Amino acid sequence: MTLLMNKQLLFSALLLVTAITFGQETPYFKNGEAPETANKSWKLVKNMSDEFEGEKVDEKKWQISGQGWIGRAPGLFQAKNIKIKDGALQITASKLQKPIIKNNKTFTHGGAYVGSRNAMKYGYYECEMKANKTFMSSTFWLINEQSELEGCDKRTTELDIQETVGHITNPAKWMKNFDQAMNSNTHSRNIPEDCNYEKGTSKGSALTEGKTYDDFHVYGVWWKSKDEIIFFLDGKRQSTVKPPANFDIEMYLRMVVETYDWNPVPNDGGMTGSVADRTTTYNWVRSWKLVDN
Repeated sequence: MTLLMNKQLLFSALLLVTAITFGQETPYFKNGEAPETANKSWKLVKNMSDEFEGEKVDEKKWQISGQGWIGRAPGLFQAKNIKIKDGALQITASKLQKPIIKNNKTFTHGGAYVGSRNAMKYGYYECEMKANKTFMSSTFWLINEQSELEGCDKRTTELDIQETVGHITNPAKWMKNFDQAMNSNTHSRNIPEDCNYEKGTSKGSALTEGKTYDDFHVYGVWWKSKDEIIFFLDGKRQSTVKPPANFDIEMYLRMVVETYDWNPVPNDGGMTGSVADRTTTYNWVRSWKLVDN
């Protein structure tokens, strides 16, 4: 190899490293869309972020189909449906060769769950995701762990950044654009008795350009405070939501392919497409917190 070729390779490598580093200096915002953060700047939270550049899932950061949650029937979480390929996290939906009965429930399809081992309160959370084309979900969200809490904090807060499906089987009017939108929610439930917290849901939504399985989109949320949640789609601010109850408990990240009882299995089983059609792909996931300059 000539000296010139060596220099060209070194220069290309430096450009790549620079691009990766600069790409992670702040969350992804389009020009003019970055929120004002006063005298603070964004810091990447490494134990809740991943570029998925290895050969397998980093299980020091992520639990795969764990935490005792096996999935909502008929979709069973299976670690074998998760892999790292081409610099991305891939979760593939499937139909089981034969039904499996667990916890007195019958499972006919396979999905999977990837969840962070670490939790955080407030901050910015984002991923670049391309949905699968099946009736099963492609999701990116946060939730607390009730078993870790005490007193009136022993409740559930859930922040859905994106919930979508590739094949709508429910004719309900509210499902009409579910496969071509960023469908976001804040949920408050499981409130202990005699505790003064509201139960309910507050929603946000934004249309994507085309179906959510046609291309990658960057789904983001700024969990700004206990009562202000701001959703971003492809770096552009979309909606601001006030949760039904205080969102002031640490939450964990989730990337999940599952079944919904409100989008049931189609008559053909819903798994007639190719592996690529049945796969949800995450190019990266990043979590950020604001720190003093």
